[in-house]
Amino acid sequence: MNILLIEQTLNGFQFGLMLFLLAAGLTLVFGIMDMINLAHGSLYMVGAFLTAAVTQASGSYTVGVLSALAGTAVFGMLLEVSLLRRLYRRDHLSQVLATFALILICNEGVRMIWGASPIKLNAPEALSRPIELVPGLFYPAHRLLIIVVGIVVAIGLYILVAKTRVGMWVRAGASNREMATAMGVNIQWLFTFVFGFGAALCALAGSMLSPLMAVQVGMGESILILAFVVVVIGGIGSIRGAFVGALLIGTVDTLSRTLIPTLLGQFLSPSTTSALGPALASIIIYVLMAAVLFWKPQGLFPARG
Repeated sequence: MNILLIEQTLNGFQFGLMLFLLAAGLTLVFGIMDMINLAHGSLYMVGAFLTAAVTQASGSYTVGVLSALAGTAVFGMLLEVSLLRRLYRRDHLSQVLATFALILICNEGVRMIWGASPIKLNAPEALSRPIELVPGLFYPAHRLLIIVVGIVVAIGLYILVAKTRVGMWVRAGASNREMATAMGVNIQWLFTFVFGFGAALCALAGSMLSPLMAVQVGMGESILILAFVVVVIGGIGSIRGAFVGALLIGTVDTLSRTLIPTLLGQFLSPSTTSALGPALASIIIYVLMAAVLFWKPQGLFPARG
């Protein structure tokens, strides 16, 4: 039981770090541009498909990941320049409708290019074997790589936002867009950079998770809901909040899907447990979100105030 608990905690940590990659881009776009981008999950899907396609064509997972990062960042910046830039001054309802249309367009575009059938991508040979962390605990090497990459990106993002001139411009744009413009910051190019950077983070999440799940059309919608929950819990516009919220959601979601059916199985029949357990596990994170917002309506680490 202890080994299972440690393994599931690591799984939750890994899932939370991937959620952080999605939520970080989302909270930058939402916090700085004040824009609700429902198509954020579509960038995650595009990154996963690019990774799978380039990996299969080149035979190199590394080339696939790098190509997906570059391709999705360019795709995101083109979207920002050609369409989304026109939505900044519009109300949130217009942004929701326009980006929802983008979801449908991206889904159909991906279906036209790669077809409707899911793509299964195997982990690289070097990462296909488990590693013994402690005696008796073997953990998949690819999942360990995801954890390492997530931590490195989180540290790099903190340094970028908190310690560099670009980060200072980003924080200035988030705090007061007009004042930042008056001080000489090119807000339009800053927004394009932030959007492309957020798209690359989405692609990284899609690339890292693609060997663990089927790459398929519409895969971005379900995880987008969790990314929004992370942003709301952590505090809109807060990278630190996105990090803590992602780890919290990832760990709670993974552990509840393991522990709740086990606990119910002690008192209920197997058929009732199999039906009730997953349903209760799915509800837990939303109960957690409600509890956090009741205690701190602005989220755990609001960017302002």
